[in-house]
Amino acid sequence: MRDKEATREKILSAAEAVFAEKGYHETLMDEIGQVAQASKGAIYFHFPSKERLFFALMDRLAAALLSEVERAIAGQHGALAKVQAALEAVVTALSRRRHLAKVLLLQGYGLGPNFEAKRLEIYAQFATLIRKRLEEAVTEGSIPPLDAEVTAYAWLGAINELLVRWLLTGQPDLKKRSLPALSSLLLRSIGADRKLD
Repeated sequence: MRDKEATREKILSAAEAVFAEKGYHETLMDEIGQVAQASKGAIYFHFPSKERLFFALMDRLAAALLSEVERAIAGQHGALAKVQAALEAVVTALSRRRHLAKVLLLQGYGLGPNFEAKRLEIYAQFATLIRKRLEEAVTEGSIPPLDAEVTAYAWLGAINELLVRWLLTGQPDLKKRSLPALSSLLLRSIGADRKLD
């Protein structure tokens, strides 16, 4: 069982590298096999199609991001500080993996409804994380009552739009310009009475 899991991880790591370099549509499963040093049979055993491999990679990236966010907020006190730490963790993680983020956030759109369903599933995980922090902020009295679910998706839309623009153009600088402006905008949108450092 361990060998199967190790092979699966090797394939996913290889797919991440090849997709990041060549893009989804230009990547061949044979190329992933060469990088992974895995047979075609092994690849198709774990991932019956390139689309399924791509979706597994999306899940892997989302899990890694969520894990980084959870670590970032673990040491924070107060819901607003946790919101700020979560935003910084996502921006930092994606800026380190720009090519992969570009593939996962932009190139999947040609995959149609299956990609949309996977994207919505992953976005829901992030929206849930945001919603919980917002609900904590309301409970602790840091912000006035609000519809945390709608607000979480609105925030996610703003974050996504800035990420997509940065991925396509390189502007505005994600950490130096977007993060401070986005943090300020999002905190004001929920009636936070203080700006976080």
